Amino acid sequence: MSIIGMNHAVLYVRDARVHKDFYSRVLGFTTNIEDSNGQFVFMRAPNSSNHHDVAFFSVGGHASPSTAGRQSVGLYHIAWEVETLAELEETKKTLEREGCLVGASDHGVNKSLYAVDPDGIEFEVMWLTPEKFWGDSETSAVIEPLDLEGEIEKFGRDLKGGS
Repeated sequence: MSIIGMNHAVLYVRDARVHKDFYSRVLGFTTNIEDSNGQFVFMRAPNSSNHHDVAFFSVGGHASPSTAGRQSVGLYHIAWEVETLAELEETKKTLEREGCLVGASDHGVNKSLYAVDPDGIEFEVMWLTPEKFWGDSETSAVIEPLDLEGEIEKFGRDLKGGS
């Protein structure tokens, strides 16, 4: 077997249409498939070659919030990657404007913003530090406050992340 990466995530939400609006407005996702009754929506990230990166299935407004990580096992978050620190900076402004940014961390190997969607499901938007700069961070768990301006000074606004 040769897994090459994660292809998509499927989330149960109170209202798939609310998530469609949020993900398109906040992260620029586009809709591939949408149930006319609002039961499901399949969406693609702006520069993705996937058919869909995330799908939302409506379970109704009566659904209780997730207790994953507090009282039950379950998903912590999904991470979406941007190519440059300039894009991460723009995303930060959008998340702040939407009032959904809940944190920002420097993990050495990646620079991360954390936010919540309309149902409180956490997601991450991150820039992957080029591998040649990983150093000791490659084999250790790093959680430091993110100094996005400092990272832009260090790496530049337009350096593409990854290898």
